[in-house]
Amino acid sequence: MDPRQKPEFVVQGISASNGIAYGEVFLYLKTELEVPAYQVDPDKQVEEIARFEQGLVVTRQQITKIKNEVEQNLGPDEARIFDAHLMVLEDQALITETIREFETTGRNIETCFNSVAQRYIKAFDEINDEYLRERAGDIRDVAQRVLHNLLGEAAHHLSELAERRVVVANDITPSDAAGINRSAAIGIVTDSGSKTSHAVIVARALKIPAVVGVRDLTTRVASGDRVLVDGYEGVVVVNPTEQTLFRYGRIQTEKKTFESRLMTASRLPAETLDGVHVPLLANIEKVDEAGQAKECQAEGVGLFRTEFLYLNSSHLPGEEEQFAIYKAVAEAFAPQPVVIRTLDLGGDKPMENIPGLIHHETNPFLGFRAIRLCLEHPEMFKEQLRAILRSSAFGKVRMMYPMISGVEELTRANAVLAEAREELRRRGERFDEKMEVGSMIEIPSAAATADILAQHCQFFSIGTNDLIQYLLAIDRGNDHIAHLYEPTHPAVLRTIKRVVDDAHQHRLPVAVCGEMAGDPVFTPLLLGLGVDELSMSPPSLPAVKYFVRAMKMSDARQLAAEALTLSDPKEIYARAEEFYKARVKVE
Repeated sequence: MDPRQKPEFVVQGISASNGIAYGEVFLYLKTELEVPAYQVDPDKQVEEIARFEQGLVVTRQQITKIKNEVEQNLGPDEARIFDAHLMVLEDQALITETIREFETTGRNIETCFNSVAQRYIKAFDEINDEYLRERAGDIRDVAQRVLHNLLGEAAHHLSELAERRVVVANDITPSDAAGINRSAAIGIVTDSGSKTSHAVIVARALKIPAVVGVRDLTTRVASGDRVLVDGYEGVVVVNPTEQTLFRYGRIQTEKKTFESRLMTASRLPAETLDGVHVPLLANIEKVDEAGQAKECQAEGVGLFRTEFLYLNSSHLPGEEEQFAIYKAVAEAFAPQPVVIRTLDLGGDKPMENIPGLIHHETNPFLGFRAIRLCLEHPEMFKEQLRAILRSSAFGKVRMMYPMISGVEELTRANAVLAEAREELRRRGERFDEKMEVGSMIEIPSAAATADILAQHCQFFSIGTNDLIQYLLAIDRGNDHIAHLYEPTHPAVLRTIKRVVDDAHQHRLPVAVCGEMAGDPVFTPLLLGLGVDELSMSPPSLPAVKYFVRAMKMSDARQLAAEALTLSDPKEIYARAEEFYKARVKVE
C-alpha cells in the first residue's frame, strides 16, 4: 500500500530534542550479538587473556577516534560523552572480574566478559535515578564494541545511512548517534531511552528533532512509511494527513519565532512586570557544564551534584581530587553563588567497587543513603567537607546536606563539619569561615520540622522530586502508577507553603532545585507560595526567565492562594496552565 494511503495514527513519547521533522522511516533494528561459549585449553589461558587485552586496546583506539571526530564536528563538550566510555574500558573492577571469572570457569573470554558486563548493566538498570540508569547504556555500548572486536565481527552503524530519513530504532547508542550523517538523519525516534541519554545529548548537539520512549513503535512501522516527529511535545504522527502537515507547518514557524524571543529574553534580567527580581540558577554535575549554564545566563549554581565524581571513578576520590573540581566550579562562577550538595550516594546508587559501601537493599529509597551513609563513614565525609571548605576561598560557595530527616542528623552533620573546619585551621588552609550551610527538604519529616531545622542552618533547598514521591508514596519509575505523580497535589503545595513560612520566620531563604523549578507552568505557583529562587537544568532557564518577565508577582501570589483552596490536582494544574498561556503566547 502507498504510505500516503495508510491511516494516520499518533503515538506519545518523551520530548528529547526540540524541532519538527517529516520524512520516510529508516528502520534501524539492532539484534543481540550471539556470544559463543566454550572451554579454553588450559595451555592457552595466557593467550586468551592477551586476546582480551588486545580487544580492549582496539576498542580504546576506536572510541578515541570517535571522540576526536565528535570534537572536530560538534565541539569538546559533546566529545566528553566518550570519556565515560573510555572510563568503562579503564574500570579495573570490570577487567579484574572478567579475568577472575575466566580463571575460575575456564570458559572463553567473550563469555566471561559478557557475563560480568551484563551484571554491571543490570545493576545500573535497576537504579531509580533516570540519569544514572542511562549510564547502563554506556556500558552496553562499550561491551558490544568489545565483543565485536573479540569475535572479529564488524558492527553496523548509522553512518551507513545515505538518504534523508527519520531514524526509528529500538535504541540508539552514543556511538550510533556520533556516527549519524547530519545531512541524512532528519529525525530520531526510539522505543526506549530517556531525555538524559547520551544519544539524546548528541542529537541535541546535532539539532536533530528526537522523541524517545515510544514503546514498540519499531513493530508498528516499516521502512518507507512517513512520519512526523514533534520534538517539542514528544509526539510522533505516523502517516500524517495533509491537514496535519499544514498544521505542523504553522506550529514550526511559531516555535522558531518563540525560541528566538526566549534567547533574546535570556540576556535580560529575571524580573517580573511589577519589579520583583527572581534569582534563576542552574543544576549541574560536571565542571564542563558550567559553560552551558553561563551561556543560559544562570545567576550561579543552585545544585552541584557531587555523587557523579564518585560514581564515575573506580576508587574513592580523595580530598585533593575533589578540591580541584569544587575550586574550578567556584572560580567559574565567582562572584555568583555555587551550592555544593554533599554526597547523595548509596541505596539506589551504590558504589559496587568500594568495599564497605555496598548495601543491597529491598527498598533503597528508604535505606542507607546520602547523609545516613556519610555519618556512618565520618572520615570519608570529612574529606569531602574539607575539600568543599577549601574551595570556598575561591568563590561564593555554599553547601547543603541531602536527605535530612530531622534535627538529629543535621546537628551530627554540623558537628563533623566543625571538626573539618578545625582540621583545616590547624593545617593553615584558607577557607570562608562564614560559608553558609543549608539543608535539603526532601523527606516529609524534614518538612514537618522545618521550623526546628531552621535554627541549625542558613538556607533550605526543596528537592521536589523526592519530596513528591515520599509525600504521595509514588515511584515515578513505576509505569503502573507514574500517572499518579502530581506536583500540584494539595499535599505538595501545602507542604511547600509550610516550609517557606517556617523558613521565612527564621529569615532563611528557600530555593527549589527539583524538576518543578524547570517547568514554567509551575513557576507562578512556586513563586506565589513564597519560594525565593529556582534552580534547574541549564536548557530550562530561557523559558522560565521569559515567563518570569511576562507575569506579575502579585498575580502569582493570587494564583497560589487560590490553588491552596482547591482539592483537585488536575484543576490546580489547569489553572496554572491557563495562567501561563494567558501570558506567554507562542504565536
